[in-house]
Amino acid sequence: MAVTQQEIENRLWDAADELRVAMPEAQYSSVVFPLMFWKYLSDTWEHIHQTFLKEHEDLGLTAEEADEVEHSNYQTFKIPFIFTGTVAERRASWSSILATVAQHGLGQRVRASLQAIETANPDKFSRLFGSMNWTSETVLPGEVLASVMRAMDRSPKMHEGNMSHDVLGGAYEYLLKRFSDGSGTRAGQFFTPREVVELIIELLAPKNNESVYDPTCGSGGMLIAAAGLLKAHGVRGYSLSLNGQEAVTDTAGVARMNLFMHNLTDFKVEVGDTLRSPRFSNPDGSVKQFDVIVANPPYSLKWKPWAKEDPRAIGGVAPQSSADWAFVQHMIASMDPKKGRAGVVLPHGVLFRVGQEAAIRRRVLNDDLLEAVIGLPSNLFYNTTIPTCILVFRAPGTKNPERQGGVLFIDASARFTKTKNRSLLTGADIADVVTAYHSGSDGGGEAGLSARFVPITEIVANGYDLNIGRYIKQAAAEQEDLGTLIDVYNVARAERQKTEQRMLQVLSAAGIEGFDE
Repeated sequence: MAVTQQEIENRLWDAADELRVAMPEAQYSSVVFPLMFWKYLSDTWEHIHQTFLKEHEDLGLTAEEADEVEHSNYQTFKIPFIFTGTVAERRASWSSILATVAQHGLGQRVRASLQAIETANPDKFSRLFGSMNWTSETVLPGEVLASVMRAMDRSPKMHEGNMSHDVLGGAYEYLLKRFSDGSGTRAGQFFTPREVVELIIELLAPKNNESVYDPTCGSGGMLIAAAGLLKAHGVRGYSLSLNGQEAVTDTAGVARMNLFMHNLTDFKVEVGDTLRSPRFSNPDGSVKQFDVIVANPPYSLKWKPWAKEDPRAIGGVAPQSSADWAFVQHMIASMDPKKGRAGVVLPHGVLFRVGQEAAIRRRVLNDDLLEAVIGLPSNLFYNTTIPTCILVFRAPGTKNPERQGGVLFIDASARFTKTKNRSLLTGADIADVVTAYHSGSDGGGEAGLSARFVPITEIVANGYDLNIGRYIKQAAAEQEDLGTLIDVYNVARAERQKTEQRMLQVLSAAGIEGFDE
């Protein structure tokens, strides 16, 4: 009997819930995902192993010969033997270690097993399981780890003969969302709400055999959604080349496991600071270029700015106080010159902040790289309630003729459904935004959206300010939430202080005193 999505999800959550006595929910993912993936690998290996034994039982092979034939022709990865010094030699498999859960030192055996799998499969699973700090008895007591493993073992066997990769991947995504719902602000480090991911992927529309790159890939959701879009359109999702970089080692491991669970194997997820040390680069040091670039980077991240000579620093260098535009510059540099396009989710401040960011914005607009600005509802994300926007870029000279020399503005701030914890974009909301983007029209506002193509001359007349309310009037009132107002106030305050300081310098130089208070 086929395993249902509900069944596997319930069993996995029961296992995760065993952790409640030992750690906050925000930390569940660091334990559950490695265990779940280990079980998936072990169940898959064992299923293939049993099939092999049945097919070759009459050949009279020695154990060593059978092992060699099996790993050369049947298995796609290795589950090696390990020796801990306290138990007899056994495989680094789930079932093998599960048999020892009552013995002292369970965490050590689990850690040794996961490390052995990484070592035996360096091309596939290098650093896959992250830091594994949770295997320490001081972090997770052995009896709690045993309870988690016993509960997870009650879930159905996780292999293709028992459940599809759609079910496996769906279960993984379910856990990601559950952990995010209960994790507060920390969730934003690795999980972008599924509907936002779907929207940005629909806008960029990856095609067969294209390359997709996410410079801040988190748990890999945008890469998986790109493949999912092709599959929904009847094209094999694994025809894409999927590439991502993530600064947090454990989160990068979550992304790799997530991709494997979705049966996506043509991928590369690197670890490191994308702005300071981009892992996808050419021999000459320039960043590698891709067909589709997607990202939901950390907002207003303080960073160590590049040197002015960095080839990515188009229009200047983003200020130390916010790396928002630095991520945009990196994405622009990463676009394939013939068909590259990029989509990024950012706070509204990037549309109007002054100083160095304004200089970068001016250059991007003068080079006609920005195709669209799409205002999203507030409270969509787990880690912030402020309204955000999607910026869509195209490689130089690749915009459609009707989009050249201007920017399409879409206000979708009123399109959402209110849930307990946050706002939600429905399938109809996503479809209407995508339609407005492709048509350039809001259909007379009947869909609850407003859209307008604005020529660059009008944007220049507004000082290169991209605030949606300047171009779509109904957006002006809707965007006056507290977060945006504070952002505007801080910008105005900084400008006033700068002007006052300059005025006092001029007065002092002229010998006029009494204005220093």
